[in-house]
Amino acid sequence: MATKKQIFSPAHSSARGTLTPWLGIAAIVILADQLSKIVITKLFVHGEEMVLTSFFNLVLAYNRGAAFSFLSNQGGWQRYLFTAIGIAAVGFIIHLLRRHAGQRLFCWALALIMGGAIGNVIDRLLYGHVIDFLDFHLAGWGHFPAFNVADSAITLGAIMFIVDELRRVNKH
Repeated sequence: MATKKQIFSPAHSSARGTLTPWLGIAAIVILADQLSKIVITKLFVHGEEMVLTSFFNLVLAYNRGAAFSFLSNQGGWQRYLFTAIGIAAVGFIIHLLRRHAGQRLFCWALALIMGGAIGNVIDRLLYGHVIDFLDFHLAGWGHFPAFNVADSAITLGAIMFIVDELRRVNKH
């Protein structure tokens, strides 16, 4: 009786999964993020705003800081700090993906976070700031800080990560 040869190394066997789909998801996030930023920068000038609904605008904003413009008013050193943090996070995420490539929800979360982190690192390296353009607001509450596709992917990934952890904890 003939047996099939194992084509892939044990680290890439179906039992552990492969990095390819997760890197593909991250690549899609990066592509969507960068394309949306190219479009917005071609259509708007910095600070220009277009009202679309009573709760949502498009606006071209530059964020030299991190989430919620944290450290954005510093002298420029924060660009390198946040770039380094983003690169380190991507390295750690790749390590986690290799170790847990078969855990679907966990890896979806990591892939989204990684794609978003890379999208924002690209901005910091190319422009010295992150391009934001999605502006949600509510009457009486004001405007939420503008964000982008990369930020959305990071947020969705974080939510999925929490859901995955809650599911894992509830199994025990």
